[in-house]
Amino acid sequence: MTDQNCAYCMEGELVAKFGIKICEFEESKLYLFKEQSHPGRVIVAHKKHVSEMTALAPEERARYFEEINRVAEALHKAFHPDKVNYGAYGDTGCHLHFHLVPKYNGQAEWGGVFAMNPDQKYLSEEEYGEMIEKIKAAL
Repeated sequence: MTDQNCAYCMEGELVAKFGIKICEFEESKLYLFKEQSHPGRVIVAHKKHVSEMTALAPEERARYFEEINRVAEALHKAFHPDKVNYGAYGDTGCHLHFHLVPKYNGQAEWGGVFAMNPDQKYLSEEEYGEMIEKIKAAL
């Protein structure tokens, strides 16, 4: 199942507007979110173009959530956040995906909902590469 207008399905230029692919798992693709107000923020997008987790077979759903957990563990290992926030909205972009957002007590948006795109902090290509390697090493 793919949608020609979906960034997660088509990748390339569409997803490059906001993310950098890190790797793939059995059920999902992992992207570094380019806006890095929360260091280590990533997106775990399901490989199938489905809007709801209820559209997945129980085994697919279980594997997908295990992959999300694996990424969360890696973020804790690599960045030592006080909390990882999880966001899955998709009102307009109807492809099942979760934002995993490391947050730190006393820093940006602590105690509140994270902004979808605060559009404040972007990195150099070298810094993105270093961050991706740090995540990969922790996976």
